Amino acid sequence: MDKYGWVDVGSSFLPSDIIAAFLWAQLEQLGDIQARRKAIWQRYYEAFGPLVGQGVGLPYIPDYATNNGHMFYVVTRSLEERTALIGYLKQRQILPVFHYLSLHTSPFYADKHDGRALPWADHYTDCLVRLPLYYELYPELQQRVIDAVMEFYAGR
Repeated sequence: MDKYGWVDVGSSFLPSDIIAAFLWAQLEQLGDIQARRKAIWQRYYEAFGPLVGQGVGLPYIPDYATNNGHMFYVVTRSLEERTALIGYLKQRQILPVFHYLSLHTSPFYADKHDGRALPWADHYTDCLVRLPLYYELYPELQQRVIDAVMEFYAGR
């Protein structure tokens, strides 16, 4: 389950020249890229609105904040449901991932944590599923994701 974990303080974030050049080209198109990602995000949000009535969580953007379309997720009702949803989507050639790992359970921080229960951190660790969201996610492909998620919950 360890997709990534904190093991020490700090990291190296220096990009290579090739990565820097690629990033520069993306920065030159930032407005278009973000507009496309936000449109994909919004389509997911609207499509999955009915799931909220079943207890499935969707992203919340407060009035004072903005959305950059970085990722879209659903919050399942349990670890078992998350596992089942990921398996269901993978059978349909859709690759969702869990995303959030609690800092207090990481190898680096575990011995620094005071032992308090952090139920919401644990809940998101167990229940958050990231759905595919990338610039080239064309409407037909996104509709496959939407349909599959809705089919999964129709059977529950």
